[in-house]
Amino acid sequence: MYRAIDSKGATIDFLLSAFRDVDAAKRLFRKALGDRSHPQPRVINTDLAPIYSSAIPDSRKEGTLRKRCRHRPVQYLNNILEQDHRALKRRVNAKQGFREFQAARRTIQGYEAVHMIRKGQVRWVAGDNLLRQIQFIDRLFDLAT
Repeated sequence: MYRAIDSKGATIDFLLSAFRDVDAAKRLFRKALGDRSHPQPRVINTDLAPIYSSAIPDSRKEGTLRKRCRHRPVQYLNNILEQDHRALKRRVNAKQGFREFQAARRTIQGYEAVHMIRKGQVRWVAGDNLLRQIQFIDRLFDLAT
């Protein structure tokens, strides 16, 4: 599970991958930074996983990341992300895992959507407005026909 959040803790994007490798990390950067509503980061904080030391330069060469974007592989600077990720880990652990990858992807998408609403990240959806929450979920997952 890869997650990208900004410095204020707002979820930018997430990616569920079967493997934790360089290609998956580059897919996350492409997915998160491909949307025009997400500005280019000036600094990327990651854990000490060695995959980032090759994924970030490759993303710079592709043009996904700016050339001047710094990479800080420091474990404790990643605390905001880890705290945000804790709520998801708690739900997944309570479920005792998933049987198949696609079920995990769909379920985690739902968890992330609800987490975004709870954090107040969806501007037009108030925490107590149930109708707006349903409309947001319908639009997010293309459920409304």
